[in-house]
Amino acid sequence: MCLIIFAYDYHPRYRLVVAANRDEFYERTARPAAFWPDEPLILAGRDLKEGGTWMGVTREGRFAGLTNFRDPSSYKPDAPSRGHLVQNYLTSRLDPESFIANLADKGAAYNGFNLLMGTYDSLYCFSNRDKQLCEIEPGIHGLSNGRLNEPWPKVRQGIKKMADCLQQDSCTAEPLFRIMADQEQPPDQDLPRTGVSLETERMLSPAFVTSPRYGTRVSTVILAERSQRIRFWERSFVPGNPHDFNEVHFEF
Repeated sequence: MCLIIFAYDYHPRYRLVVAANRDEFYERTARPAAFWPDEPLILAGRDLKEGGTWMGVTREGRFAGLTNFRDPSSYKPDAPSRGHLVQNYLTSRLDPESFIANLADKGAAYNGFNLLMGTYDSLYCFSNRDKQLCEIEPGIHGLSNGRLNEPWPKVRQGIKKMADCLQQDSCTAEPLFRIMADQEQPPDQDLPRTGVSLETERMLSPAFVTSPRYGTRVSTVILAERSQRIRFWERSFVPGNPHDFNEVHFEF
């Protein structure tokens, strides 16, 4: 994922509300979200190049999602796939503290990442940039390709728009998908400086990213009720078009 806006222990009905976008090269193939035949408790999309995933839930109430940490100066071309971190947490029985404690050198072998993980009882975020595991406080948060709640324009806007959405009498998937479909271009002076060119910063700055070869491939909305009922939607897009998609929906 490249943008995750989420409300944790904030809404009276929902323990967790997630709206997220996965940005990737169009040529990298993936399967839409489904329960995995080899791991039937997992509901997630699947990267067909490396076999991992970017976000998923389980029938037992585990959740994990990952964003890349943008730091081109430290990129390692031979690093293992970060998508296995999400998969490994979802298939494990470990709590987040134990999972990170068992991660060799706290994930130093991987390129930069942020990993959200937890259950109905608690939610944590870990980055291998500072190697700190922090427990998520109740509220609305945003995570892109920097640190948790780092105020990039799409993070600030996503948090504000989710807050507005959750003030409504009923929270549904469609307004959350509209947040993720935003293509507004912020002014140059508001862009982060992450070591890529200004042209690339501009291209990556909207919530929904488009370019000839790279962009938003998938949007995901998760509504996890306090009753432990989960509703999960995923939209897979025709490259470059937030209005042309295939959708899957699961409830359990």
